[in-house]
Amino acid sequence: MRTEQLEYIAAVTRVGSLRRAAEELRLSQPALSETVRNLERELGVDLLERKRSGATMSASGRELLPHIIGVLEAVDRLRASAGEQHRISRTVRVGTVNAATVPLLIPVLREFRATHPVTQVEVVGAQQTDIRRALLEGGFDLGLVNHLEGDDVRAELESTELLRGRPVVCVRADSPLAAAPSVTVDDLLGVPLIGMRSGYVMHRYVHRLLGGRDPAFAYSTDGAEMGKLMVAEGLGATVLPDFSVVGDPLERSGALVCRPIAGDSTRVLLMLERRRAESVPQAAGELHEEFVRRARELFA
Repeated sequence: MRTEQLEYIAAVTRVGSLRRAAEELRLSQPALSETVRNLERELGVDLLERKRSGATMSASGRELLPHIIGVLEAVDRLRASAGEQHRISRTVRVGTVNAATVPLLIPVLREFRATHPVTQVEVVGAQQTDIRRALLEGGFDLGLVNHLEGDDVRAELESTELLRGRPVVCVRADSPLAAAPSVTVDDLLGVPLIGMRSGYVMHRYVHRLLGGRDPAFAYSTDGAEMGKLMVAEGLGATVLPDFSVVGDPLERSGALVCRPIAGDSTRVLLMLERRRAESVPQAAGELHEEFVRRARELFA
């Protein structure tokens, strides 16, 4: 059970409907409804009455409301007693699709740690959909996700563009593809491909690039880091944003090279996302600022 779930229930009670509560909280109605359902399953009680005209508090929910308000008030008192130390020393949770790990994520964590020695940063690799769900439910404070240029931005999330790159083919230095200045779609169809699993932007990009032709996916994996290791061990080639390859230790050592895709002008954007909220924990806000500052340095 999380405090955010109780706050959501309190908001539904205050405004009188799930729809208006979702608008006030700047969440989608399905996201708010799913969060409430998770709490109902945990408590074993239906907190809302769901009708075609909308959802309102059930009789059971109204009976439990004083206890919910009591918990929220107790949490507020705890935070007030702890003062700013609560906001400064808390754990900050970051979900990432493992993009731009070396040029962006690692330097940001190093700099943040130097100025926030009592704050723990928890970094979790996950797919875009899982990261966004955790952001909305309060499981992550920040999320690093890839977008293809033109993708819609979730209204419930605040999105900041950090990096802009292009898809490249990542191969071993001794691969025949490494000798060419660029790689064609036909070249990709002729080698074992290490694909990102469904749910990653690069999975969607490769299928779009091949235009309905079946790729020879020999392997699939989660995230760029494992994909690069598999390439370095000679298992095949993979397609990643250039900012996930350039500067990587395997690339710097010459074990990997990346080549642009002939005739393709797609842009991949690395976005920093967080849930829209009136107040942001200080540590999470300052880590957000550090990401933006480092990204500006890289752009420069």
